[in-house]
Amino acid sequence: MARTAKGVTVVDHPLVQHKLTLMRKKDTSTKSFRQLLKEIGALLCYEVTRDLPLELIEIETPMQTMQAPQLVPPSTRRVVSLPGRPPRRRDPAVRR
Repeated sequence: MARTAKGVTVVDHPLVQHKLTLMRKKDTSTKSFRQLLKEIGALLCYEVTRDLPLELIEIETPMQTMQAPQLVPPSTRRVVSLPGRPPRRRDPAVRR
């Protein structure tokens, strides 16, 4: 993803561009349009979560113990909301 103007993110991933092209075609059916939109949504979610914080934890595998990455638990993450929009759900870690 490439950042441009403040608050605007341009997603230039080839799969997203391809699916947008298919959606824009005049002969794309409503069913195909909705399916492509769903697929693009999944790809955007993947991109948006790219920078979620990870922490190393020790786990036991069948062969040995190791340090493995895991998402930082939500209770220790910071919640950021857009100006003028309330958070979607209450997080006990957020103080009001």
